[in-house]
Amino acid sequence: MSIHRFSHVGICVSDLDRSLAFYRDALGFREVHRLDVAGEAPETLLGLQDVDLEAVFLERDGVRIELLYYRSPSHRGSGEPRPMNALGLTHLSLRVTDLAAAIAALESAGARVLYATRTWNAELASGAVFAVDPDGTRIELIESGTFVA
Repeated sequence: MSIHRFSHVGICVSDLDRSLAFYRDALGFREVHRLDVAGEAPETLLGLQDVDLEAVFLERDGVRIELLYYRSPSHRGSGEPRPMNALGLTHLSLRVTDLAAAIAALESAGARVLYATRTWNAELASGAVFAVDPDGTRIELIESGTFVA
């Protein structure tokens, strides 16, 4: 197998405009492409029937995410954050220079900060906390310290 490069991470959303505002305005991603998807090929690929979706690709720091808004069939799930030990994608992580300022900015953009997850590691001079996007996808904020990931 010859892998050419990383492409993107897909995130299913319940309200495209709300999620676009969050990822673009609060997290600094920029829109790079949009497409409408329907028909037999995506139904086969996605394992769903009657697919009609809008996909918006956003990019930041060379990382591309795809927001998937399903007109049909509608999204599934409660929007509550999944447990971190659930199989599959657990979170997106962003490095910030000022954790308190990042928390305030996300809250003003409507994000829910999971304050019970906030930590500080004096040895690494690094703090972290989880927030969730409008649909419950975890976003980890890591204050710059000596550890680089």
